[in-house]
Amino acid sequence: MPGRSSRGDTLRPLATLAFVLVVATLCSPRPAGVPLFWQPENLSNMLRQISDIGILAVGMTVVIVGGGIDLSMGSLLALSCTLFAHVFTTQTAWWSPAAAATLAIGICAGIGVLSGTVITHLRLQPFIVTLAAMIGARGLARWWVDNSTIAVGYDERTRPLVEFAGQKAVVVPAFLAVALAGFVLLRFTRFGRYVAAVGGSEETARLSGLPVASVKIRAYAFSGLVAGIAGVLYCCETHQGDPKAGMAYELDAIAAAVIGGTRLAGGRGGIPGTLVGALVLGIVSNVLGLNNVDENVQWMLKAGIIVAAVWLQRLGSTERN
Repeated sequence: MPGRSSRGDTLRPLATLAFVLVVATLCSPRPAGVPLFWQPENLSNMLRQISDIGILAVGMTVVIVGGGIDLSMGSLLALSCTLFAHVFTTQTAWWSPAAAATLAIGICAGIGVLSGTVITHLRLQPFIVTLAAMIGARGLARWWVDNSTIAVGYDERTRPLVEFAGQKAVVVPAFLAVALAGFVLLRFTRFGRYVAAVGGSEETARLSGLPVASVKIRAYAFSGLVAGIAGVLYCCETHQGDPKAGMAYELDAIAAAVIGGTRLAGGRGGIPGTLVGALVLGIVSNVLGLNNVDENVQWMLKAGIIVAAVWLQRLGSTERN
């Protein structure tokens, strides 16, 4: 059945995580005889670093399970980050921080709705539509602030909120809360069942009377919404609204979903696997960073991990057939 994960789909991501943890332990520097990787401060920093991409990966998983793809999520993060910073630092008194966050997140969700509407009603490929949304959202972010970067949290008015919202004790729980929401949405709601059915076979879902267009639009709205949330958090973490933020983050989000067992063809996948995939990527980046490995080499290694994950998915599908 669409949306159901086989035992292999569950075990493969866990086996990948276990393997990466072993490698990280063996390759970690040992300044005091104890692997630096396992030190609490390093682990908490790693969780904070993967939180933004992890939030994007939750939204990406919902879209992919529904048979789509969303290349605009990194640009939507930048747009949200920029809008929040711009509005929050405006001296107009009635713009509260909550209003600034609501505006930024709402616009990103609206762009998600627009993408889903164009895909469903004009019957265009999700790749093309979200590619256009990616370019448009990035352009809007740059135009809004005239290609500048807005500093946030360096004055008496903005510092308390930014420092609070940007700390690990807020960012990581926010990531987990979004993941929990995505898990409940996919596993325990009618919408989640519809998403899996549409991703498994859109034509069959349509013939069964399911509201295919509505399901797709809501899936893209959710991905835009979580991208907006990630953008606000990113702004608070980095203390700046940067229209160049989130470059290629959508690719990491796709990688986390795929490594976690979500099938790119749609119909099968889940949030727990995506969390594992995000952890795998985070661990790889962390241990390579601890060993001062060149960032370009890190990208090449990530590429190999993604190819291996897709190959294992294909191998598992062949075995089931």
